[in-house]
Amino acid sequence: MQVLQAGAHKILRLELDPELVSNIARQAGFESKIQDQTRAMVLELTANERRSPLLLFDAAYPGNLGWFSRCTFYVDGQTGAVLQTPMLVANQLDRQGRPIPYTVMVQINKELPPTFRMPGKQPVTEQIVYSVLYNFLQALTSVGVGVCGQGIVRPLAGRLEGQGPTSSRD
Repeated sequence: MQVLQAGAHKILRLELDPELVSNIARQAGFESKIQDQTRAMVLELTANERRSPLLLFDAAYPGNLGWFSRCTFYVDGQTGAVLQTPMLVANQLDRQGRPIPYTVMVQINKELPPTFRMPGKQPVTEQIVYSVLYNFLQALTSVGVGVCGQGIVRPLAGRLEGQGPTSSRD
């Protein structure tokens, strides 16, 4: 990790290892394609071995209350931000514009404000980001991740009000 300073402005710059990120995704059950950009790392993650959709669900729908009470990660549906992490999530869409239930895009921001804190108010480091990434991917496959609010991120699992079934592959 580096601290960059330009005048009164400071930025924390994470030095993430694409090979290590790929290994983390593989351990969590995902195939990954990684684009290592200057300011972010973008991961296209596919869980080909799953028979059911990834556990990204609508946290506001009353029928999903059981999921909501168990989840450890929440996504802002308007922005795709995974709350209290340097990550953003987006759906991958098929040709008809529907979310693919076994694939997500994850962006890990590598430039953060110096005041950025992870859960538990711990300062950000590469090792903590790796740990949170692994836990997030595990949550997508076993515990559940809640989408809070409507917007650019659409739920893939649970009861989907007015969206039809998502349990079959296209």
